[in-house]
Amino acid sequence: MTNLLLVTIIAIALFFVFINGFHDTANVVATTIATRALSPYQAIIIAAIFNFIGAFFGTGVAVTISKGLLDASLVTHTVLLASLLAAIIWNLLTWLFGIPSSSSHALIGALAGAGIAAAGTHAVNYHTMVDKVIIPMLLSPLLAFFVALSIMVLAMLFLQKNNSKPRKTNNFIRELQVLSTSLLSFSHGSNDAQKNMSIIVMALFSFKLVPNVTDIPIWVTVVCGLALALGTVSGGMKIIKTLSTRVAKLRPVNGFAAELSSGLLIIGASHMGLPVSTTQAVSGSIMGAGYMGSGGVNWRVVRQMVIAWSLTLPCCILFGAVIFKLLQPILG
Repeated sequence: MTNLLLVTIIAIALFFVFINGFHDTANVVATTIATRALSPYQAIIIAAIFNFIGAFFGTGVAVTISKGLLDASLVTHTVLLASLLAAIIWNLLTWLFGIPSSSSHALIGALAGAGIAAAGTHAVNYHTMVDKVIIPMLLSPLLAFFVALSIMVLAMLFLQKNNSKPRKTNNFIRELQVLSTSLLSFSHGSNDAQKNMSIIVMALFSFKLVPNVTDIPIWVTVVCGLALALGTVSGGMKIIKTLSTRVAKLRPVNGFAAELSSGLLIIGASHMGLPVSTTQAVSGSIMGAGYMGSGGVNWRVVRQMVIAWSLTLPCCILFGAVIFKLLQPILG
C-alpha cells in the first residue's frame, strides 16, 4: 500500500508537470509566433529543449517550497495528493477557458490549503508566503512591464537610426528572437520544473526515502525536466492565441523586448529562490512592449487576466482544503 501511494503521488506530480508544460507553452512561444520569427512547430520544439535544460539550473525554488512554505513534518501523502489534484483542476479549468493563470500559484495555494486543513493555520509559514510568494506575485508583472518598456525605448532608438532598411532590420530582430525565446524557455524550465521537484521530494521525505527535503535526487530533476518538455511539445493553442494576439499587437521588436525582459526576470527570480509566475512575468512584459507598439494594449483582456491571477491563490487554497477533507477519510 505504501509503495502504491508513493508511485501514485509521483505519477500525479509528473502529470501536473506535464500539464504545467502545455499550460505554460504559450508564455514562452506566443510572442515569437505572433511576430512570425518562428513557426509554431519550431518555437515549441525550441521551448521544449530549453525547458529541459533549464530544469538543471539550481534548486533554490524547490527548497523554498519544500522547506519554507509548510512545516515538512506536517506534510503527508494526503496533503500532497490533495494539493496536486487541486492545482490540476485549476489549471485545466483556466486552460479550458483560455485564461493565462499561474500554475505556480495554483500549486502553492493548494499546498497551503491542504496544509491548513490537515494541521491548522500554524502549518503555513506566512513569512515565506508573503516575502517569497505574494510580494513577488504583485511586483513581477509590474517590474516586467517597466523592464520591457525600457528595452523598447532603447530598441526604438536603434530602429530610428536604421529606418532606411526596415525589412532587413525586422529580419535581424526576428533572428534575435530565436535567442530571446531560448533564454525565456530556459528560465521557465529553471523556475517551474523546480516547483514540481519539491512535491516529489516532499513525498520521498514523507516516506523516509530521503534524509531531508533539500536533498533532491538527480532522477527527480531528469523526470521533471522531461515531463515539462513533453507537456511543452503538446502545446496550448488557446492561451497562445490570447497572449499573442489579444493582449497587444506585436511586431518583432515588441516580441524581442517582451521575451528578453521576462527571461532575465525569471532567471533572476530562480537564482534568489523565488517561485514566480511565468505567466505573470510574460504577460507584464507583453504589456510593456505592446504599450509602445502600434496597437497598444488591450486593457479589457488585461483586466480579465488580472482577475484570474487574483483568484488563483484563494481558490486553490479552498480547493486544496476541500479535496484534503474528501481524501482524509479514505487515505488517512
